[in-house]
Amino acid sequence: MNKPKAPWLKFYGDAIPETIEYPQGSMYEAVRFAWESHIYDNGYKNAAYEFQGKETSYPEFFKKIDRVAKAFKAIGIGKGDTVTICMPNAPQGIDAFYALNRISAVPAMIHPLSAEGEITFYVSHSESKAILVLDMFYEKVLEALKNVDHPVKVIVARIKDELPFPLNLLYPLTVKKKPAPLPKDNKNVIAWNDFINGGKSVSALPDEYPDKDDTAVILFSGGTTGTSKGIELTNLNMNALGYEVSQSACFPMTNLKMFSVMPLFHGFGLGVGIHTALVCAATCILIPQFTIKTYARDVLKYKPNVIVGVPTLYEALLRCDGFEGADLSFLKGVFCGGDSLSIELKKKVDAFLKEHNAPVQIREGYGTTECVTASCLTPYDFFREGSIGIPFPDIFYQIVDPQTDTEVPYGTEGEICICGPSVMKGYLKNKAETASTLRTHDDGNVWLHTGDLGTMDEDGFIYYKQRLKRLIIVSGVNVYPSQVENTIDAHPDVLLSCAIGIPDPYKIHKVKAFVVLRPGVEPSDKIKEEILEHCRKNISKYAMPREIEFRTELPKTLVGKVAYRKLEEEEEAKAKAKENSEE
Repeated sequence: MNKPKAPWLKFYGDAIPETIEYPQGSMYEAVRFAWESHIYDNGYKNAAYEFQGKETSYPEFFKKIDRVAKAFKAIGIGKGDTVTICMPNAPQGIDAFYALNRISAVPAMIHPLSAEGEITFYVSHSESKAILVLDMFYEKVLEALKNVDHPVKVIVARIKDELPFPLNLLYPLTVKKKPAPLPKDNKNVIAWNDFINGGKSVSALPDEYPDKDDTAVILFSGGTTGTSKGIELTNLNMNALGYEVSQSACFPMTNLKMFSVMPLFHGFGLGVGIHTALVCAATCILIPQFTIKTYARDVLKYKPNVIVGVPTLYEALLRCDGFEGADLSFLKGVFCGGDSLSIELKKKVDAFLKEHNAPVQIREGYGTTECVTASCLTPYDFFREGSIGIPFPDIFYQIVDPQTDTEVPYGTEGEICICGPSVMKGYLKNKAETASTLRTHDDGNVWLHTGDLGTMDEDGFIYYKQRLKRLIIVSGVNVYPSQVENTIDAHPDVLLSCAIGIPDPYKIHKVKAFVVLRPGVEPSDKIKEEILEHCRKNISKYAMPREIEFRTELPKTLVGKVAYRKLEEEEEAKAKAKENSEE
């Protein structure tokens, strides 16, 4: 392998283990073991999570898991069944996630802002028997389920039910659009409290727990052909990530608070923001929706010890009001992933942290949803400019020639491949994509091909260069241009389209679509709005084109393909010209 045996050892000695002993059971058991290992510690008093000021202790958390598990059993969910969770970072979503694992069922995590067409696909592809959704989104779910060819129970949760007094009374007054009442004539729609009460008919839960190699969760990523792929992650994948992150952090996470602002459907949010915290018996500060207006208030109110986020979140850190004169000395870890952290942004964030008494620097990680999330991390107290870090314990990196899968020398650019216990089981019902992504190399090991280009130095530091495949990252979330293009091209007046990412001061990138209309159809605001409305029904809000530019033709490559890179270069030149004119 083109990687020193254990690069952490060279810099930290025995502070980072060369290998880790991982739990051999379920996610639920790993969290329970963490709590039971610390309940007798002197001064241990951590809650499992805190939501809007309301704490849930670990003993109460496990009681809630059992209650929800019984409720799922009562509606017919059992071993191997899939349930879609379409929730923000709220207690019901966390409780349901571990309750399903408790009864050997599988949660499939999706974005609450998913479009109807996407929800139809997710539920159908995963064969979900039920879906948990927040009340403000349930009508969209009901519309999506009209195109699903099997019955699906819809469990509707409310934020107000988990709020402390008097917020639970005031919250409905703050909601601009009131959720519609639940239909009385649809027996497949169940209010959360009724769902929980139904579980009282179940006397006991099974003694059997899932195996380490059983599918624990399904996360969805976009497909290069426009179709999303369900990524099957095992209990070992999830537990290994938690243990790797906790060891690589270089500080004990027990008794600490994690600022859990990254969403549940995101590998970073679920794997690090939630599961890593819980397998360390730490506390998750659940933030259901990130806004720049409440960022400083929440950080200073809850005083989290660990913050995880995408570059967009840290860019917001520098712009939001409320941190003037603030003391951030309570921070022990500040981690960034989901997109490349520019050198300049790192310098600015590090300066901000130092100015506010934080004894840490921002640390960058890299990974893909196919290995849950991060697989390497920059060291605790130093970095190499441009590097995305050193692989975690038990994680191996290989840089290979994309054409031959042959390992290349140090410093030579090639495809980044990853091997280790957090690498996925495979793509749900997609053997061809699985075989293309998980390949056995000459060393006999199965390697995850990331589709990213990079290099490795002799000390094991990894350097990300660029993507082999087209991808737009909006606020840390992957957007596949082909999905946007396929949706736009389905409009009857569209002949051809091309979607690219263009710079955005807040989201880092946003989607812009170039559209060629069919002969005889003239560009107009009406057609533009029709295209956007068509997109709203079929792609997520974050993947929506923010700009549409009509053209009579699109640039082509020598083989006749749309030259998307040419369009990107045009936009880059426009942005640079604008920047120069403002100077």
